[in-house]
Amino acid sequence: MNEYVVEVKNLVKKFGDVTAVNNISFSVMKGEIFGIIGANGAGKTTTIRMLCGILPPTSGIVRVSGFKIPRESHKVKSKIGYMSQKFSLYEDLTALENLELFAALYGVNNRDFHSEIERLNQFLEFKPFLNSLVSSLPLGWKQRIALSCALLHRPELIFLDEPTSGVDPVSRRSFWKIIRKLSGAGQTIIVTTHYMEEAEYCDRLTIMHEGRILALDSPDSLKTSLEKESMEEVFVSLVGGSLEEV
Repeated sequence: MNEYVVEVKNLVKKFGDVTAVNNISFSVMKGEIFGIIGANGAGKTTTIRMLCGILPPTSGIVRVSGFKIPRESHKVKSKIGYMSQKFSLYEDLTALENLELFAALYGVNNRDFHSEIERLNQFLEFKPFLNSLVSSLPLGWKQRIALSCALLHRPELIFLDEPTSGVDPVSRRSFWKIIRKLSGAGQTIIVTTHYMEEAEYCDRLTIMHEGRILALDSPDSLKTSLEKESMEEVFVSLVGGSLEEV
């Protein structure tokens, strides 16, 4: 039997007369890398914020780690980690001080903190930069520290909202190797991106456009069903234009 970490049914979010998310449904299995793909304004971040319990849905059913949102949003907080595209790091603190701050917010005690740093360093290899000010770090290393902050309390589910936005291609590929390692270790990951090459790395994905889901399947299945060679071609055939055009 599949174990679903996230279940979404007929989810809608309206801001006044604007419908940002329009009646979407999907589920995410434990240990899966699930992508939410689309151009800016497609509804990706709004969807993520509802799943995290930050935004209340207008209507629909959302369950995360078995808890219903928004009624049990407070119970979801300890089960999830969230990394935004702006990383939410304090630039005037060192990398270690940022990690210590997030550990305190998540209730991670000192003994567990040091063991978690050792565990996360196996994936992220950040130790040489722990005593550096965040403001002095290259963007790719800020990215790793931000991910470490989101993983400190061992969440069941990690949300990565445009985590490679503005990062150079080499750092993007390096970051996705880390994501694959985390998935291999049993971590469930939901990631939003507008980079079509990153869609190829997901186990399954949904393509969103103007708040709706246009397709939901594995990258290979989508390419096969639509007779396309790449996810870029899949996107163009569904949306009617490239990401630069929509």
